[in-house]
Amino acid sequence: MKNKFVSVVLRLVVILGLNAFKTKKIKKYLTGLLFLLATFINMYGQESNEETKPNILMILVDDLKPTLGSYGDGVAISPNIDKLAASGLQFNRAYVNQAVCGPSRYNLMLGMRSTSSGIYGFGRNFRKTMPEAVTLPQYFKENGYHVESMGKVYHVGHGQGDDELSWSVPSRKDKVIEYIVPESKEGELTREEAFFENSRKYIKDLPPNRQLPRGAAWEMPDVLDDAYADGRIARHAIDRLRKLGKGEKPFMMAVGFARPHLPFSVPKKYWDMYDPAKLPMPEFEEFPEDSPKMAQKRGGEITQFFPVPEDKDAEYSEELKRNLIHGYYASVSYMDAQLGKVMNELERLGLDKNTIVLLWGDHGWHLGDHGIWTKHTNYEQPTRIPFLMRVPGITQKKTTTQQFMETVDIYPTLVDLAKLPQPKGIQLLDGISLAPSISKPDMEIKDHVYHCFKKGGYVGEAIRNQRYRMVRWTNTKNYDDVAYELYDYKEDPLETKNVAKKNKKVVKNLEAILDNYPRAQELQ
Repeated sequence: MKNKFVSVVLRLVVILGLNAFKTKKIKKYLTGLLFLLATFINMYGQESNEETKPNILMILVDDLKPTLGSYGDGVAISPNIDKLAASGLQFNRAYVNQAVCGPSRYNLMLGMRSTSSGIYGFGRNFRKTMPEAVTLPQYFKENGYHVESMGKVYHVGHGQGDDELSWSVPSRKDKVIEYIVPESKEGELTREEAFFENSRKYIKDLPPNRQLPRGAAWEMPDVLDDAYADGRIARHAIDRLRKLGKGEKPFMMAVGFARPHLPFSVPKKYWDMYDPAKLPMPEFEEFPEDSPKMAQKRGGEITQFFPVPEDKDAEYSEELKRNLIHGYYASVSYMDAQLGKVMNELERLGLDKNTIVLLWGDHGWHLGDHGIWTKHTNYEQPTRIPFLMRVPGITQKKTTTQQFMETVDIYPTLVDLAKLPQPKGIQLLDGISLAPSISKPDMEIKDHVYHCFKKGGYVGEAIRNQRYRMVRWTNTKNYDDVAYELYDYKEDPLETKNVAKKNKKVVKNLEAILDNYPRAQELQ
């Protein structure tokens, strides 16, 4: 369309020019030429505005809680994420819908809560139960975008795979569990490597996972950044930006960084950034008083790594706790450096002027609070996440918002920001568009978030508002079997006491909000 229009204009200019010189009507010719040029600029500009769509760069980080300078963590060294936060909008009240890697990424990609999809754990690809579902990248692909992923985007492992329909080209995979130091492995294939490589699918006679050797919880060799997956993924992302930036289509690129997921395998220089004696240690290491048993956790994923005791009830030494916390912070700084390389290249290429950038943590992480390590609970530490957005022409620099957001809001928000048609005939999206609050950060669209965790035969559904979190644990085989938690963050930010029994009116009011949500679904 543009080329045809340009060709017509040029032909008219030549024809009129020749005629003007023949008839000596130069003044009239110049007037006509100016009119044509004005028309050309106006129409060409309108067409460009109509056809130009923003690129989208989604940065997805595994196990990342708000241990970042921009969120007020005075220990964390995260200059590149802090720079991204300063260039756009930071959500201070961002939450996941479930603090489990696989389901949380499905929450993002499907725009559905786990309680709607029925997928709460691993080992189930959503296409088996929802073959016609349209994922976030798939929707953008169907609306003219080139979409691709690299690193950990979907949770590939634990019996789950990638989703080919989501992408324009095959995804670029890399390792989540990775070791360089020989002493970090007690055997050829560790327990977590087997999970993440879906090894049971390919290796006959593989023993039960607990019979495989464990890998180290951390290592710190003196190597270059590219020795580990996140460094390689950053380099690949840079290569793709150089290519896609020259393409005719707008692009959506999902870049998934693995650290700070265990093991904390990162180059030594990132460990050296921190003084172990100055690291923040857990303040409260007990279960909340009067908390129900299904809300509590000991052991789990952390026991897959040595030197962590395999006995879930074992006491951790002060040295072990400090090493785990040190490894987490070092991993955040390593990931931050890789993110910085990608952001610098986006700016060098000039693509930052028309690229929406978002950073999302798939869930937070317990660092010894309540005596819990990793995630898989309904408490504040694993459910609160960092969420940053920079939208050219809309977000202002150094802006924060107290607007509540949850993972399922990302799908409709990006659709609105890209000015795509509203999705029709697909799965029901659970989130709402936050586009109005992105342009007006003080605007309140929602005053709470909803999240859940499933344990045993119970589903714990939570409402988190400015002051409280109420959790209703329901036996899915007997809906009369219910237990409640209530935490008052104004009076008790460390969640030391479940005050549900003392605040029945508050519980009742929050349960009324919870009852407006569909009843939690069980996977069929």
